[in-house]
Amino acid sequence: MTDAGGVSEPLGRPGQPILDRLAFERLTAAHRREIKLHCYRMMGSLHEADDLVQDTFLRAWRARSQFDGRGSLRGWLYTIATNSCLNAIKARSSAYRIIQQPERPPSNGPATGGPAAELTWLQPYPDAELPDLADDRPGPEARYEAREAVQLAFLAAIQLLPPRQRAALLLCDVLGWSAVETAQLLGGSTASINSALQRARATLGERYPQGRPSQRSRPDQQEALLLERYMRAWQAANLDGLIELLKEDAIYHMPPWREWYRGREAIRAFFETVWGNFAGYRAVATKANGQPAVGVYALSRQDRVWRSHSLHVIEPAEGTIASLAIYVPPLGPTLFAGFGLPPA
Repeated sequence: MTDAGGVSEPLGRPGQPILDRLAFERLTAAHRREIKLHCYRMMGSLHEADDLVQDTFLRAWRARSQFDGRGSLRGWLYTIATNSCLNAIKARSSAYRIIQQPERPPSNGPATGGPAAELTWLQPYPDAELPDLADDRPGPEARYEAREAVQLAFLAAIQLLPPRQRAALLLCDVLGWSAVETAQLLGGSTASINSALQRARATLGERYPQGRPSQRSRPDQQEALLLERYMRAWQAANLDGLIELLKEDAIYHMPPWREWYRGREAIRAFFETVWGNFAGYRAVATKANGQPAVGVYALSRQDRVWRSHSLHVIEPAEGTIASLAIYVPPLGPTLFAGFGLPPA
């Protein structure tokens, strides 16, 4: 198999000695972050991606004598990683992770259902773990740019695809592999891959009428100011200031709660029911899925300790917030470590 995304140094050729561990790690280290991101896109979970990237490199090490050097190391690693992900999806109770329950209408007023522990929620991905997006050049057949393909909304959309369609779309439309190469990896005919791609693209077309997610430019001064104002609103307990930052038709999700809200007034009505639950908030800036993000610590009225409370992922749009995903307890605090944030 040729490598659609670039040439990699081979592990060796027939007749050469098998690499020792040090040489193997040196050759594969450059691909670790992109393989981990691929596993995250397939699984929708940072924790599962961590496990699967380890599994991928362990499998590659054990099978290193089978690699003949005629293809690329990068393509071989993607083959192992994709099959590991497909096997892991088969083994779990749900084939996809969500940020919003399909067909569930937006809510109004307080959230009363409680955390939905039986659902599997799409997790955010720390920018510190991303490969350099400036150098992440997909193949010529890719339909999505690197910055589009890490956005939380895009990940939420592809998670609703069946696993094989998801894999085909990621390999072809994100990484730029050809249908022939993808068929060699996934098995089946080139026609079956093209059919899977057609169905996957049609599903995404329902989410993106213009055919693709909104393109985000590199972070600029306007985005930095928006993030600063957002953090100030939380730390000053300024609900009016927070709502002013939202687009009129902004969307708010709060995993692991089922409820979600659309529009300034609905979002305000919800926040008014919970805004006074703590004595204060502190905010720490971070980055998730190529988007501005914030870790918020809450001050309890009982023990007066600033504890990790929620992780906020912001989708900016022309100086306002188009979408806001706030991962609240009990899920939110479990995500802080992955972003290098302390628990308190």
